[in-house]
Amino acid sequence: MLLVIDVGNTNTVIGIFQDRQLITDWRIRTERNTTEDEFNALIVTLFTGSGIAPGAISRTIISSVVPTVVNILDAFCRRYLGHAPRWVDPRHASPMPILLPNPAEVGADRIVNAVAAYHRYGQSLIVIDFGTATTFDAISTAGEYLGGAISPGIMISAEALFMKASKLPRVEIFSAPRHVVGTDTIESMQSGLIFGYAGLVDGMVRRMRAEMQTAPKVIATGGLAPLMADVAESIDHVETDLTLEGLRLIDEMMNSDSSRKA
Repeated sequence: MLLVIDVGNTNTVIGIFQDRQLITDWRIRTERNTTEDEFNALIVTLFTGSGIAPGAISRTIISSVVPTVVNILDAFCRRYLGHAPRWVDPRHASPMPILLPNPAEVGADRIVNAVAAYHRYGQSLIVIDFGTATTFDAISTAGEYLGGAISPGIMISAEALFMKASKLPRVEIFSAPRHVVGTDTIESMQSGLIFGYAGLVDGMVRRMRAEMQTAPKVIATGGLAPLMADVAESIDHVETDLTLEGLRLIDEMMNSDSSRKA
């Protein structure tokens, strides 16, 4: 079995693949100050609940945008799984050409998403990941990573509104309000956050399409992707497991490279 882990600033997504089939996955909060022993205790609980033996894990591949967890997860894999993990590195472990002056600046999660999306659709793409930050990534018809854009995530925007405006409350943003014109403070905030963010998404996609001079398909992933796909006009498909599938694909490609070199 293959263990795949994507460490984001807010959440960590974990998946188990049997061959090419995702058999289970979990989303947990990213803990920067945990230890390998504490992480193992959590993993054992998750695995036990799904009937998976840690000894069945033969390989692990990880992408992370949180540097402080690298040593923790490396130590966990070596001590409790008996092998060193593979790490997604845009400079050395990406099967996709990165057409940027400094490829190392690109977050590993963005490359993973781009690889998975291009493998699935095989055409020019804009991939939008609704995470702590919302990232927009452009992929060419030839499967090259062209660059993208980063904006504050919708949850960050909601929290900033609460923190900086003393009379405004925290609001839930897991569903769209019934009306754009809100009739109370809560509904007005939900409208501004959700429909306003949809306008940001549609505007960015329009501008990126114009620069790319193609007709890219727009793929959304991340926790809030289903909600945003309902209100943004430019999103074509939602792929909730895109990052996990990208990690599996990169692991498969790295295995093929190792076999050829051997």
